[in-house]
Amino acid sequence: MTTETLHARLWGQRARDWADVQEAMVRPVYDAVLAALDPEPGLRLLDVGCGAGLFAQLAAGSGAVVCGIDAAGPMLDIAADRVPAGEFQKGDLEALPYPDRDFDVVTGFNAFQFAANPSRALAEAARVVRPGGTVVVVTWGEPLHMPAASVITALRPLLPPPPANAPGPFALSDRAALTGFAEGSGLKPKQVIDVDSPFQYPNLATALRGLNSSGVAAAAIERAGEDAVTAAHTAALAPFLKPDESYLIPATFRCLIALRALG
Repeated sequence: MTTETLHARLWGQRARDWADVQEAMVRPVYDAVLAALDPEPGLRLLDVGCGAGLFAQLAAGSGAVVCGIDAAGPMLDIAADRVPAGEFQKGDLEALPYPDRDFDVVTGFNAFQFAANPSRALAEAARVVRPGGTVVVVTWGEPLHMPAASVITALRPLLPPPPANAPGPFALSDRAALTGFAEGSGLKPKQVIDVDSPFQYPNLATALRGLNSSGVAAAAIERAGEDAVTAAHTAALAPFLKPDESYLIPATFRCLIALRALG
């Protein structure tokens, strides 16, 4: 089983809704990572699991030479429109189609823990980054301290039981687990930063458009129907309703910046 096999069909179904609504919820994280990287013009950057390319667009705007890889073709089509000078490919995180030491930076935003083989995916990221280069692993914040966890997990009752040893969305949220994950691929953790990145929607219709666009939602829709998914998300959103009928859901992301050893 590969990442492409697992995710291509599901994440491609509502790519435009993802790009228009949900992807922007991570914008503060993208900005924080770019600030930490402080890229110089010409820096070669690969974003694995690049989705619709918002981070790639921001990185290209800072002067980076951008490549991206994702399982979902419709997401890549949007990314290519956003970053005409970028290079985007459909493929697997476990078998990156790039030479050794090809990039200065490799990033993965909520990507590695969802790979079919997370350790193999990170080893591939380490392979294609140059010695002394940077690998960034971004995952959810710790669920016990993040109100958005109730929304992220709202569809669990509508999904089939996960395979044995499936990592789950919060597998890397613990700091020790995250740094150990990096060290297991020969990377040296440099910095861990937590970034507040709340989900903000002007109304219920927009919230549902965004939340129902994920691959997880697509899988739940196939199994239980869209009405059931919409009902589950509506119930999960209810505690976060504001007087003006908007929604504000506190969420955090944990970002590990690690280095490949010299030599």
